[in-house]
Amino acid sequence: MKIPFTAPCGALLLLSLAGCSDDGGIAVPADIGERPGTLIADMAEGDLRTTLQACRPGPFRRTAFSISHRGAPLEYPEHTRESYLAAARQGAGIIECDVTFTGDRALVCRHAQCDLHTTTNILRTPLAERCREPFTPADPASGTKAAARCCTSDITLAEFRTLCGRHDAADASATSVADYLATPTRRSDSSACPALMTHAESIALFDELGVGMTPELKAPEVPMPFQGDYRQTDYASQMIAEYTAAGIDPARVWPQSFNLGDVEYWLEAHPPFGRQAVYLDGRVDGDDFAAADPQRLSPSMTELAQRGVNIIAPPLWVLITLEDGRIVPSAYARAARAAGLDIVAWTLERSGSLADGGGYYYRSVADAISREGDVYTVLDVLARDVGVIGVFSDWPATVTYYANCMDL
Repeated sequence: MKIPFTAPCGALLLLSLAGCSDDGGIAVPADIGERPGTLIADMAEGDLRTTLQACRPGPFRRTAFSISHRGAPLEYPEHTRESYLAAARQGAGIIECDVTFTGDRALVCRHAQCDLHTTTNILRTPLAERCREPFTPADPASGTKAAARCCTSDITLAEFRTLCGRHDAADASATSVADYLATPTRRSDSSACPALMTHAESIALFDELGVGMTPELKAPEVPMPFQGDYRQTDYASQMIAEYTAAGIDPARVWPQSFNLGDVEYWLEAHPPFGRQAVYLDGRVDGDDFAAADPQRLSPSMTELAQRGVNIIAPPLWVLITLEDGRIVPSAYARAARAAGLDIVAWTLERSGSLADGGGYYYRSVADAISREGDVYTVLDVLARDVGVIGVFSDWPATVTYYANCMDL
């Protein structure tokens, strides 16, 4: 099953490279900004750089190949309204809301249930008293690091709405809350109080923007069933129910989970959504061998397809490897394609400097990575050789530029 790159035109502008057909539809322009050009200028000389440079004049349009990872968190606080709007401006055709729940079982957009202490200002508010682990300052004498743990399930939806988003960072050597929450200088807050979003609010915003939606059901960090009777299936069903209540066509929604059981539940209980569900494959994390020898994964690619899974999404390093110094598709990628699975890659522009090997997301090809412009070399292999149908990025404009230039 393919993510549609064309869609019905009219009130809903599902985003496509080609725009809508000549029956009166409109293609949505994208503002790709300066970063793609900067990356291209940093590339090694060659055909790919020449091709990408030739596309500089544009025009650029939104594309479903460009998937927003938590908004545009390279600059804007993740899962905030500001971050989502930036992603849409940059041409992301699909935008992600990571879904978790509050103490009164309302669904909200957060990367993890227990990340409020680093992604919001909760420690600066009276709600800090509600955190399951209050702020503890660092103690250099004992080697103790500064720490806190604040969860959405510690507070109500009304209380969640009072918080402001911030960049996900904390100083483990801090002896005060102010120092612990110091924002990295390389990123600036987009407003005085970046707005947090509920899942339902994200649906309304994405619908208004005309983008596709890819909610990820996050693993609960509290014992389930929560409060005695809120089970995993209730949680998984509630997420889907909010799209149905909003009147969203299932064709615009790609539910995600690292829990294969969630995907199988959606296939059984909500098949129109389940058919587009994305299995986020975390089985290979930290295991290089699984990418080289995917038959050792259980269930196998063939078994996943037989169970009804249509889309698999591993970290991008799993999909590529080195062969005679060249970046090529991995055995994992070839096995997934052979089983008929579509592939989505995550996450471009997420880890360390490519000049230093790229960190986690480029670990399988670090010896071939030497400059920031190599992000386009990797993206080119993922698109043309691996054959991914979409790529998550922390700065969607980078992928939008490439997808437009290559007329995917």
